[in-house]
Amino acid sequence: MLLVGTGNLHKLEEIAAILQDFSMEAVSLDYLPPVEEVEETGSTFRENAKLKADYFSRVAASLDPQKRPSWVIADDSGLCVDALDGGPGVYSARFAGENCSYADNNRKLLQTLEGLPAGQRAARFVCTICCVPVLDDPGLEPPTLFYCEGTCPGQIATGEAGTGGFGYDPIFVEESTGKTFAELEAEEKNRLSHRGQALRDFRLKFADLCKT
Repeated sequence: MLLVGTGNLHKLEEIAAILQDFSMEAVSLDYLPPVEEVEETGSTFRENAKLKADYFSRVAASLDPQKRPSWVIADDSGLCVDALDGGPGVYSARFAGENCSYADNNRKLLQTLEGLPAGQRAARFVCTICCVPVLDDPGLEPPTLFYCEGTCPGQIATGEAGTGGFGYDPIFVEESTGKTFAELEAEEKNRLSHRGQALRDFRLKFADLCKT
């Protein structure tokens, strides 16, 4: 069993589809006792993904051995803008402040980059996945088995376009299509996206892990 460190059913379905060939069950955080929200204090996506994976692994270690998952994965992702020295980066979800909305973040980013020409609006979405085992002792720190990362290059538009997706999708123009993520069909976005790339990398590395 693989515990996916998310309560997002869409993410769980993506992972479950990838694991079909492995005869492996994927479960979400709903499988665990109530968990606290993990404070993302890391300065990189890897650090935050590791913080979350470790915490969920320790909680899972307290379960009955017959019900205990074997592995845990958790991810962290965000938008990195060259003109902001890689920001908002790990602060992407709260760029406009704590408890801000997607619209607040988009508005602030557009205002921050206002007047910059296209050549100076380069950006990329990044997703990092961390995989750790579930140990017998919840007091131990689980070792990192592997990381997966996906990067999708593009640039920040001067205004919003499209109605699909979420977050920064209406203002992120994907490099190869020239369209915002919010203008792409879901299947095409998933094929090109940072998360899609990271999940394909995960599939390959997880297959190797299952052979050992």
